[in-house]
Amino acid sequence: MKTLEIALPAVATVMLLLLLAPASEAVITCSNVVNYLRPCVNYLVKGTGKPPATCCSGASALASASSTSADKRAACDCIKTAAKKINPNVQAAQALPGNCGISLPFTISPNVDCSKVG
Repeated sequence: MKTLEIALPAVATVMLLLLLAPASEAVITCSNVVNYLRPCVNYLVKGTGKPPATCCSGASALASASSTSADKRAACDCIKTAAKKINPNVQAAQALPGNCGISLPFTISPNVDCSKVG
């Protein structure tokens, strides 16, 4: 009976630590990413001028929301899939972070290797 009395608090402690440990899965969803970057689509496709303020606000919010490596990879995968569909102007896509005064850990491209993002 003494073994059980000692084991229960130890098991409870381990369970609590597992619950409090940070998850390695992404929190950000593709839906989040699309909502953040929706105001950028016209700029990315036409590729002229400066991106609109709403685009830069969304891109900045995305950069802030994707703080973990898993989030960055998830955002990259989503953007890569979307880029294949909208076929963005390469120069506009590469210039977007700089034009908005932010940094992204990957390029907006249908050819980016998201496995290297982190």
